[in-house]
Amino acid sequence: MERPLIMVLLLVGLIIGSGVGSAYARARRGWADYQTAKKTVPGARRAAWLLIKVVTTKVGVIALLLVGAVAYAAVGSDEEQGDH
Repeated sequence: MERPLIMVLLLVGLIIGSGVGSAYARARRGWADYQTAKKTVPGARRAAWLLIKVVTTKVGVIALLLVGAVAYAAVGSDEEQGDH
């Protein structure tokens, strides 16, 4: 009678140990992934701000060119004023 009880307890222990072991492995892998992501955040943040700066500069230059074109069209060229 002792032998089946020991086998059942051993089987239950193996099942529980397997579950705990896989949960521990997932937790360690998750922690390692978190540490890796945490280290890459400052570089990614700098890259994002740099891209925003580049886009803002391009939009500003385009806006200035459009304002200049509209002002030139509103005033007209010297040739048009001389004909009238």
